[in-house]
Amino acid sequence: ETPIINEKLKRKGGLSLGSIFLLGAIVFVGFVVGLQLSRQNEIQPKEGPAPDFEFTTFDGETMSLSDLRGNIVVLNFWASWCGPCRAEAPELEEAWLAFKDENVVFLGIAYADNGPRSIAYLEEFNVTYLNAPDLGTRISEAYHIQGVPETFIIDADGNVAEFIYAGVTYNQLEQIIRQLQSKAS
Repeated sequence: ETPIINEKLKRKGGLSLGSIFLLGAIVFVGFVVGLQLSRQNEIQPKEGPAPDFEFTTFDGETMSLSDLRGNIVVLNFWASWCGPCRAEAPELEEAWLAFKDENVVFLGIAYADNGPRSIAYLEEFNVTYLNAPDLGTRISEAYHIQGVPETFIIDADGNVAEFIYAGVTYNQLEQIIRQLQSKAS
């Protein structure tokens, strides 16, 4: 045997730090892919009662979706690392400012994002409407989201009126909100 092979055979011990990191990354990617595959057969609620949930905003206020009944609710799932979310952030804020005095509530749910990055995102885009983390992804699971951004428009009676699987624009939101307001009056 050559000395190099002999030396490799003599080494004992566990995995190197790099190997452990690589193995952890592979397991994580496998988990994410498996989760997405398991959700493929589930569909987002596109009509009927919106799944209720409790949330605590980044400002520490705890409430539930049902507390917002009587208002049109724009429920937006986003993440700071999501490019389309970053593109729609100014549109959502503009729509919120236009409709906040008309019984319309905007609620952002930070999906698979950590607190500091989420808060930095909210500050970067000067987001002033309600936002909360989705701790344990329980809210996104209730809505069977497939990715971000996804937006659910919920009517004043608590029913899903519209589902948008892409970034939203001010014009889209304005049209949907105006339609819901005209049905309510």
